[in-house]
Amino acid sequence: MVQWHPSITPIERKPKSGKKIVGAPPLILSGSFLLLILLGTALLKLPIAVHEPITWIQSLFTATSAVTVTGLVVVDTGTQFTLFGQIVIALLIQCGGLGLMTFAIVTLIALGGKIGFLERTVAREAFNQTDSSTLVATAKSVLMFALTVELVGMTILAWYWSDELGWATSLFHGFFYTISAFNNAGFALSADSLMPYVDDPVVNLTITGLFIIGGLGFSVWMDLKRNRRWSKLTVYSRMMITGTVLINAVAVVAIYLIERENPNTLAPLSELGKWLASWFQAVTPRTAGFNTLAIDQLEDATSAIILVLMFIGGGSLSTASGIKVVTFMVLILSTYAYLRRDEQIHVFKREIAKDTISKALALTMISVVVTWLAIFALLLTENAPMIDVMFEAVSALGTVGLSRGLTGQLSTSGELIIIFMMYMGRLGPLTVVYFLASPRQRKLRFAETKLSIG
Repeated sequence: MVQWHPSITPIERKPKSGKKIVGAPPLILSGSFLLLILLGTALLKLPIAVHEPITWIQSLFTATSAVTVTGLVVVDTGTQFTLFGQIVIALLIQCGGLGLMTFAIVTLIALGGKIGFLERTVAREAFNQTDSSTLVATAKSVLMFALTVELVGMTILAWYWSDELGWATSLFHGFFYTISAFNNAGFALSADSLMPYVDDPVVNLTITGLFIIGGLGFSVWMDLKRNRRWSKLTVYSRMMITGTVLINAVAVVAIYLIERENPNTLAPLSELGKWLASWFQAVTPRTAGFNTLAIDQLEDATSAIILVLMFIGGGSLSTASGIKVVTFMVLILSTYAYLRRDEQIHVFKREIAKDTISKALALTMISVVVTWLAIFALLLTENAPMIDVMFEAVSALGTVGLSRGLTGQLSTSGELIIIFMMYMGRLGPLTVVYFLASPRQRKLRFAETKLSIG
């Protein structure tokens, strides 16, 4: 999820007419994703891309889902699209997951071009970085890191599936699933996702390893590479790693305890299979979108857990979306500090800036409001149970891709709502809000007042 930081003043340029162009970076970011979506829509509508003709809205939905690395589909990827169409989807996922700015900066460097001030500002927001001078190195590191991890994942999956599928098919499956997993997209070449491999250790651990690495965030991995010791890691990296471990551990145990007697999910599996399935369903809502169990057969309590996990998402500067793990932790820490009547919020012997807390609150509130509006709109357009509607809306905003079966039954209005949610989820609510309303600076301050809360 790309986020526009409220502490950064938008770029203003005066054209000949004298009008100011306000908020250029979020405009460029949102426009770049939109252009990529439209290009993907046109390519997927070509006769060479499909076995049977699809509508423009189905093509737009698929392209948006791929670019926003969501994974929700209205037509089956494995049977509806040809090899050409599937390659287009994989490339859209790669561009959307790693970010257009990564490819733009690396290409510009390769052609001998120079990066201007505006381009640096846009890229800084895409990478969620505060230091413009390190952007070039960051872009190169992101690209090399991603390609290396994907090569390893592709090799493992292709080798493992070679006996079952043959080398030609296994190589393509390894290529497609690796890109889809690392970029947290959740696109699969089978209508039942990875359910046939529910108790397969190699597939489970490889796929989850790919989307956890991609969702943890590139800045964390670069920090780990530079500083091998825990005490030397940045506060953000330590918070991200700690939060990821705790959330995953709690989710795995909770899902295992809730589902172990469910005859439609864990009950028929061996003890190892139960834990593997619990692990997969616990970590995949972090915007990965694959599933090894039938989502619509899960207990309602498990669905409630997954809803929370989808809303939280992964890490900044990653292939994941959601409000982000560190945002969630900041909210927890600020609530705890308020209950203790602490004036400052501390973590790892550092004080969290008030601006960071304000940004976390704003991002979460905007996400809640947008999700509620989407749920309300879907309840008006779709004839479906409320839990299915809630699941669809949260999955779309978090760019997760999990569904209880509603996606394929959406009306045209419902498809447009989900398309908007996926697009907004990938850009980030703050980016969209700053694009629509630039911040104002006030010189006049009023007297402070206290209000009754709660």
